Amino acid sequence: MGSSPETEHAVKALGYAARDTSGVLSPINFSRRETGDEDVRFKVLYCGVCHSDLHSVRNEWHNAKYPMIPGHEIVGVVTEVGSKVKKVKVGDKVGVGCMVGCCHSCDQCGADQEQYCPKMVQTYNDSSMVTYGGYSDHMVANEHFIVTWPKDYPLDGGAPLLCAGITVYSPIRYYGLDKPGMHVGVVGLGGLGHVAVKFLKALGVKVTVISTSPEKKEEAINTFGADSFLVSRDQAQMQSGVGSMDGIIDTVSADHPLVPLIALLKPNGKLVLVGGPTKPYELPAFPLLFGRKMVGGSLIGGIKETQEMIEFAAKHNITAAIELIPIEYINTAMERLAKTDVRYRFVIDIGNTLKAA
Repeated sequence: MGSSPETEHAVKALGYAARDTSGVLSPINFSRRETGDEDVRFKVLYCGVCHSDLHSVRNEWHNAKYPMIPGHEIVGVVTEVGSKVKKVKVGDKVGVGCMVGCCHSCDQCGADQEQYCPKMVQTYNDSSMVTYGGYSDHMVANEHFIVTWPKDYPLDGGAPLLCAGITVYSPIRYYGLDKPGMHVGVVGLGGLGHVAVKFLKALGVKVTVISTSPEKKEEAINTFGADSFLVSRDQAQMQSGVGSMDGIIDTVSADHPLVPLIALLKPNGKLVLVGGPTKPYELPAFPLLFGRKMVGGSLIGGIKETQEMIEFAAKHNITAAIELIPIEYINTAMERLAKTDVRYRFVIDIGNTLKAA
């Protein structure tokens, strides 16, 4: 008979876990490994709530392992370091994003694309081993996967960038949509989309938000700095943007058509998908052939790039727009997230609200 989460390792821990496909989270006692020579242990202070947390706890991607402790936008303060750790010291502020391991040796990922390593270890719900995420009182990870925190950069507003931020920053850089004067569309003004707008504007790019929600227009332009706004269900508005964009970052995880977005691209334009709808897209060939247009994708980013992203965000005062919640509110937050009722990212105040019973 296998060991329980509480007795598997030596160091006791407290968290919130889902036990089944209802996705309802409740307190759990579990354990984490002892601090190894290359490990960093830190007290969790804040953890962002990602839309993938919702998909995962409800097994909507059909890969859930229970009990599941979600959370991969994790920040806190170092409490212990291994004997070989050079990156940080006790008392430093740090973060951990979507991964906590890889093979470090394959040609597929190289030195700085660990997210594409076939042996990449996810921060929680990993397929190859038991991993528990940041809805918990402390974390331990190999120092390679630790992100050092810029001085005076907010922990609560910065936490969501460890997933939402790098998810949009990486494709902006990789696909070359970061040149001043370019025109880039952002589909969806949610947890990812509003951060994408901020990064693009900091890079000097013209930004058009494409959304099903006309009520978000004022905030998109006046709060986040977008230059224009298209309601995707308004054919006249969409027609006005045809052939105008160098690229589009599509952040939407709900089912939606791609052909109207492809039409917005200039010749040689790029539509980059970073959302994960549960149903396959319909993608006819001819809209791509006429204009040599490209549809690509992107998954988070490597640790080096994540560090670069956090430092860029700190330099340009980019944080997520957040709603700070206590841990006991998490189930209500999940229900609201399912209805897109959040502006624009929930962040759990772990340090002040996760307490032993």
